[in-house]
Order: sequence, then C-alpha cells, then structure tokens
Amino acid sequence: MPANKKHLSPDFLHRFSRISAGLIGGYLVTSSFFLALSFFLDKASVLYTLVFGGFLLWVTLLILAFIAEKGWKVWTVYLLLSLCFSAIVYFFQSPTN
Repeated sequence: MPANKKHLSPDFLHRFSRISAGLIGGYLVTSSFFLALSFFLDKASVLYTLVFGGFLLWVTLLILAFIAEKGWKVWTVYLLLSLCFSAIVYFFQSPTN
C-alpha cells in the first residue's frame, strides 16, 4: 500500500526555511531578548540567566519552528520579535558622549 502524499516530508525549501528559522531566528530572538532584558535588570544576573535560560528559550523556539505550518511565517514572527527587542536596546542605551 503506497504512502499517503500528505504524510510525506515537504519539499527542500520548506524544510530549509523551518530549520533555518529555528536555528538562526531562534538564536536572534534569544540574544536580542536577553540583551533588552539587561537594560532593565542587573547585567550580571541577566548574564547568568542567559547561560541556562537562553538555551531553554532557544530550544523552545526551535521546536516551535518545527511545529509551525509554514516556515516563512516563523521567520516573519522571529524577525519582528528580534526587531522589537533590538528597538528596545537602541532606545534605552545611554549616550556615550
């Protein structure tokens, strides 16, 4: 009995977009989140939290990328989150002058 087409693995581009969104996009969201968090909390405690909490957040975002239906939607959400956290970093940094 042949396999049902809907249960077979998707094409290469779809798999690549989900894998890259999980690996790269998840890392971007994690690093920008903890960088933005360091402006509101003690930097040393945020660094210690990043060691374990960052890994847990990254793995969670990686799994969510594989659960999602479309890879480009995951990329969109992850890039928007990264831009939001990066905007917080940009607007809350103190001037160096």
